[in-house]
Amino acid sequence: MRSMTPARTSSLYEAAHVAFGALRSSKLRSFLTLLGIILATSTLIAVMSLIHGMDQYIAQTVSDMGADGFRVVRMAFFGDWDPKKFLEFQKKNPELSIEEFQFLRSQSRLLKAMGMQSSRQVRASANGQHVLGVRLMGSTANMADITNTQPEYGRFFTEGEDNRRLPLAFIGKDIRETCFPNVDPAGKIIEIDGRPFEVVGAARSLGSVFGQSRDNFIMIPVETYFKMYGSRRGITYFAVAGGTSQLYQAQDEVRALLRAWRKLQPKQDDNFAVISSDSFTQVWSKMTGAIAATAVAVVSVFMVVGGVVIMNIMMAVVTERTQEIGIRKSLGARRRDILQQFLVESSVLASAGGVMGVMLAWMLATAVRLFTPVPMAMPLTAVVLGVGLSAVVGLFFGIYPASRAAKLDPIEALRVER
Repeated sequence: MRSMTPARTSSLYEAAHVAFGALRSSKLRSFLTLLGIILATSTLIAVMSLIHGMDQYIAQTVSDMGADGFRVVRMAFFGDWDPKKFLEFQKKNPELSIEEFQFLRSQSRLLKAMGMQSSRQVRASANGQHVLGVRLMGSTANMADITNTQPEYGRFFTEGEDNRRLPLAFIGKDIRETCFPNVDPAGKIIEIDGRPFEVVGAARSLGSVFGQSRDNFIMIPVETYFKMYGSRRGITYFAVAGGTSQLYQAQDEVRALLRAWRKLQPKQDDNFAVISSDSFTQVWSKMTGAIAATAVAVVSVFMVVGGVVIMNIMMAVVTERTQEIGIRKSLGARRRDILQQFLVESSVLASAGGVMGVMLAWMLATAVRLFTPVPMAMPLTAVVLGVGLSAVVGLFFGIYPASRAAKLDPIEALRVER
């Protein structure tokens, strides 16, 4: 492959310089010319930033089960909400039970750990401070390890304390900051629905999900919870497979064991649900597919409109510079030189629109992150794709005006009056 000659490099530089000069000389016209490209690029990058940000958000926050964890719940909905299906599940799916949990934990061979949890909304108070809407979770002693809940103060309760149904509490950061500000809460007393509990520890911050805090919780021994509120409703099983490679086999094992316990026939559907991180990922993938398809349609329309406008502007530029083209051809410029000049100009114009679109998308993403709970993260690939696509559109729609300029007869071009 031959390297570019100095003359050709100079020609490219000159064409780019002329294009930037045209942008500077008529800023309003340039902005209106590039509006379609700007909107297309900003839309594309904004959508990619939303999808990328949500991918990271789901991986880090929403799904805390890890790559080798899964849950067993009474029922789960993924996809379109169907009230009839919900009522059907309410009738068909029985509540999970303590006996089933003990059976699964004793019979499973592919699980590293299995825990149980039930929850409800309660009122908590300490030191004259009252907190409403606290999520109280009755948990087995291994739930801190299963959900990777790290203590910042004190410790988690033990299995022996759970078996003895002791009134112990492990609190979230919001509860600690409200009821026990600037002190170690371990050993302090907190009331849950009017009943005193000794705080054994406090968790590190878990952050928030879509602006909703995940730190407004209290965990107590599950046996204590069942003693207070009963064990007939709202139980969930948390399981961890022996390794990531055994996740699906462990899910199948738990599903088979629970079906056997409930005496389900081979043709009967499961009357429970097994969910994992993949379940959330698959649902999000379907959503992003629809979002991406819509974005492609919108971006395509904007790009075509922007390309047509650039083509019209370039046609007008060719008409304005007909005499200049004639002079260049009479001095030895080849068709290729003229073609190259106008293609570079149209590409630079469109690329400038792409850069403006990137700046607009960046400002939009920053504003969304600052003022809303929606996560947005602009990937470098989105910037490269946006600017690159803009340049390609300018190149494509500049072919006809550039070809028309290259085919001008130099004598006829010199005769044209300015």
